[in-house]
Amino acid sequence: MTNDWFLMADRVLAGEEISDDEALAILNCPADELLLLLHGSYNIRRHYYGNKVKLNMIINAKSGLCPENCGYCAQSSLSTAPVDKYTFINRMSLLRGAEQADKLNAGTYCIVASGRGPSKREVDTVSSAVKEIKDKYNLKVCACMGILKPKQALQLKDAGVDRYNHNINTSKTHHSNITTSHTYDDRVSTVNTVKEAAISPCSGVIVGMKETKEDVINMARTLKVLDADSIPVNFLHAIDGTPLEGTNELYPNYCLKVLALFRYINPTKEIRISGGREVNLRSMQPFGLYPANSIFVGDYLTTVGQETTADHKMIEDLGFEIDYCQLSEEQM
Repeated sequence: MTNDWFLMADRVLAGEEISDDEALAILNCPADELLLLLHGSYNIRRHYYGNKVKLNMIINAKSGLCPENCGYCAQSSLSTAPVDKYTFINRMSLLRGAEQADKLNAGTYCIVASGRGPSKREVDTVSSAVKEIKDKYNLKVCACMGILKPKQALQLKDAGVDRYNHNINTSKTHHSNITTSHTYDDRVSTVNTVKEAAISPCSGVIVGMKETKEDVINMARTLKVLDADSIPVNFLHAIDGTPLEGTNELYPNYCLKVLALFRYINPTKEIRISGGREVNLRSMQPFGLYPANSIFVGDYLTTVGQETTADHKMIEDLGFEIDYCQLSEEQM
């Protein structure tokens, strides 16, 4: 097996899949080859996305009050972290969030709610707001509301929701170490329900939860099989009061290797650097945009993000450009 990252990228662009040995070699890439690895992943990224960067913004539409026991989450039933707790916000609050997303040049507005799955009232509120958001702003709308029923998915589709996020979070073999209140198959089933409703599927992972490198490779391959259009790659930001409190196994170079791996395995997909970007990539954040083509701006659900002006400046300094053209004529 060769560690010639450029040749590997050429093979990926020709339609080949990398082997498990090659995938592991990416995660074990020596420091003196990291820039070459990133260059190889950038060749793939540039082929499909040029130098454009998609911006996404989250609104935390319902905070805390979650019955699930996910070990990473400050909003879970096991968490003692001091987070805001409130029920689902109203339509006007969702509209104000969309206005803010538009001002930040975010092409995708992500409506995120805690909980196992949405109630009828919550789906109705989002459905009502989305129609008005689409009338006022050139935004994609992504909903993330937990396990979704087929009728709920169809209602969101009819309202104009473009994308639905439900992360697999980790590998199937590691899932029970992270949560037991729902199954891995529950998560996969929701992604498939979204696809059946003709909503663009968004599904990603959280890296740094004591998984193995083989787990990370399995995550990337699972998302390829699921054909997720958008893949958010989160890096654990361990929060005091959660079961994963004190976990600190990530470092910037490894995070960059993970992003490169996801690009090599999912070459055509939107790879988004998501939660934990600032605390785990640190000064290496700009390098993440060589394999990835999307980031969040503003704050996350329970943690603070980088200043939006700094994100815009980072993109400009790289010689990249914000992708403003998020919606096709058919979607508008």
